[in-house]
Amino acid sequence: MADIKVTSTSQIAATSDDSVFRLKRGEQVNLTRIDPALKQVHVGVGWDVVGFDTEAPDLDCSVFLLDKKNKTRRDEDFVFYNNAKSDDGCVEHLGDNRTGAGDGDDETIRVKLDDVPYDVHHIIFVISIYDAGVRGHTFKNVRNCFLRIVNEDTKIELMRFNLDVEFESAPKATAVIVGSLMREGQNWFFDGIGTMEDGGLPKIATDYGITVAT
Repeated sequence: MADIKVTSTSQIAATSDDSVFRLKRGEQVNLTRIDPALKQVHVGVGWDVVGFDTEAPDLDCSVFLLDKKNKTRRDEDFVFYNNAKSDDGCVEHLGDNRTGAGDGDDETIRVKLDDVPYDVHHIIFVISIYDAGVRGHTFKNVRNCFLRIVNEDTKIELMRFNLDVEFESAPKATAVIVGSLMREGQNWFFDGIGTMEDGGLPKIATDYGITVAT
């Protein structure tokens, strides 16, 4: 894999809170270098919605398991609230939060790294707004949105990617490709993508070989 940005342990410690690497768009972090004992990860996403007295935007986290051609191998490689687990069990969605209320993670994905098939080259994480076109919702009313990666066994947070800057740059967008979890040899990396999509989840899914009802 070309152009991997490897961050040393000392740089990670100095970034924030002496422990959590703060990812920015276009950066990659070697999660295995941060935590060599990493076996399974808790990928948490969270957000707050502001400025709504009626029905607020309903955000969802979805996952796509992609092959070397950046396509899903089968329909079950699209993991979301209505298909909560990949058919090999390596990725599991732990439930849908429709309001974003409360502190901490609003939705969680569990990834068992050792169980990820070798023909899966990228695990893509997407945050989208449900039924955005009908309801007229965009990310302009979403604040404090993040994706974080935690060692599922130790409960230690390793990395956090805050998305507010990306949302400000694309006020009409209804979905964002947050990032990609990928394996290179014995190492696991996370790539901060942060690509905003006006066409929402259906456009992203189509690009990856999945047809989503609109």
